[in-house]
Amino acid sequence: MMTALRRGLLVALALLPLLAQAAPSAHEVIQATTNELLIDLKANKERYAQDPAAFYESLNRILGPVVDAGGISRSIMTVKYSRSASAAQMQRFEDNFKRSLMQFYGNALLEYNNQQIRVLPPSGRQDPQRTSVGMEVTGRQGEIYPVSYTMVSLDGEWRVRNVIINGINIGKLFRDQFADAMQRNGNNLDRTIDGWAAVVAKAKDSEAARQAVGDE
Repeated sequence: MMTALRRGLLVALALLPLLAQAAPSAHEVIQATTNELLIDLKANKERYAQDPAAFYESLNRILGPVVDAGGISRSIMTVKYSRSASAAQMQRFEDNFKRSLMQFYGNALLEYNNQQIRVLPPSGRQDPQRTSVGMEVTGRQGEIYPVSYTMVSLDGEWRVRNVIINGINIGKLFRDQFADAMQRNGNNLDRTIDGWAAVVAKAKDSEAARQAVGDE
């Protein structure tokens, strides 16, 4: 009996390294999520164009588990404002942030037209707690847009903490927008949280205008 128990324990110990390796890497998380998004978009693009709410729901299902919405929303609000926010206000902002993020990301995806998207291989030694995953998106005219995902390890699973798209730091952009909205709202946190969707829409429109000028 003891011999069998010892053998079982040795087998379990031998399998531990394999189990540890089974958790997907940051690059694998981005690759798998990208593949799932594109497959879903290809199958449902016409329906999503007519029913954006269904698209945002699908995005939340696919992207939600891999985005550190809590960490990003705290970063956007910054300590300056989050330290005086209640738990309910923080949760409401996180919910509004996730909703606006899906709309921001979804609108860009609906413009996707079979361009090439390539997740770049990892380079150099990877930090076990924080790393970056590079991606290249090829546009319709062959232009290449670099994308970089900042990934953090939370409870052994990789989550997106920030995105830099073609040199535009989305986290910084949203932080600046939040601070500006607080000033315009007389430092009224509730008003800023409730109006966050309009703030994101404004940021998207500003970037679209900037991109249009750059394309001329």
